Amino acid sequence: MIELRRAAERGHAGHGWLDSWHSFSFADYHDPAHMGFGPLRVINEDRIQPGTGFGTHGHRDMEIISYVLEGALAHKDSMGNGSAIVPGDVQRMSAGRGVQHSEFNHAKDGITHFLQIWIEPSMRGIEPGYEQKHFDAASKRGRLRLVASPDGAEGSVTIHQDARMYAALLDGAERAEHPLAPGRRAYVHVARGKLTVNGNPLAAGDALKASGVERIVFEGGAGAEALLFDLP
Repeated sequence: MIELRRAAERGHAGHGWLDSWHSFSFADYHDPAHMGFGPLRVINEDRIQPGTGFGTHGHRDMEIISYVLEGALAHKDSMGNGSAIVPGDVQRMSAGRGVQHSEFNHAKDGITHFLQIWIEPSMRGIEPGYEQKHFDAASKRGRLRLVASPDGAEGSVTIHQDARMYAALLDGAERAEHPLAPGRRAYVHVARGKLTVNGNPLAAGDALKASGVERIVFEGGAGAEALLFDLP
């Protein structure tokens, strides 16, 4: 079964300093038909204006992944971590039994455009944790690069869930395939550009849900950057 979700169908929140599109129910946006997909609970496409950001706030029992598309995201947390997340970086924060953090765009001009992703962990009350790694464009060009996994395979960041996240850049004749094991499902989010997934044309912000299929095929890309989640 394949189901499409177009970008314009997502929830939207405009706060002046923040423009946010919600793939799943989040904050004031509630849609019983879109509460998540397996353990994938949040994909927010956020654009933060210069000199603004998310003040210190708390989370518990969630794997939070930040994927920056444009600009830089300054991160600080109660574990003592402080970093700048830039395009190509994947940051994973395990909230566990509780963590406080903030995210800001300190640029004087230029927005920070990023994806905030939440995955429900397979265990609760763990020690909070943090990890950040860089995956250059060459490693994602014309292929699905593993960037998050339960075992840190291939240099990916480690998440506490039987889920895997891949990133790909595709143009022209480039093609990438991902086999789906029986009982697994896939969620595809197009971050920018256009591409065809299993014969379905998708554009920036569009998503595809798949279950009961043998493989996911990316092709026909035009400036495409896309994420694939392999989920239980």
